[in-house]
Amino acid sequence: MSELSPLETELLNQITAYGLPLPATEYHFHPERKWRFDFAYPSRKIGIEVEGGTWVQGRHSQGAGFEKDCEKYNQAALMGWIVLRYTGAMIADGRAIHELDAIFEDDKGRY
Repeated sequence: MSELSPLETELLNQITAYGLPLPATEYHFHPERKWRFDFAYPSRKIGIEVEGGTWVQGRHSQGAGFEKDCEKYNQAALMGWIVLRYTGAMIADGRAIHELDAIFEDDKGRY
């Protein structure tokens, strides 16, 4: 397992601060491919991807990397997963944590 990126660490810190259940990290979801989600809630089939480098021509926003990500996300959807993708801006301004908080709103007090 690799070390968390600064963006992944920030999102995990927000999840902890909000008192949400801790997700699995680098969750391997596909039986044949080596694909992993940055974070996952396997019991709910929710995968979370932190998309870094969106404004600096990072891997996720260029040809081959973008195409591989599309393949991964499509296969996850076909397997019944919901994939939430968050950029650094979405983590920094609170959009990511507010969406995750809304997902677990009905479970408050159970975890």
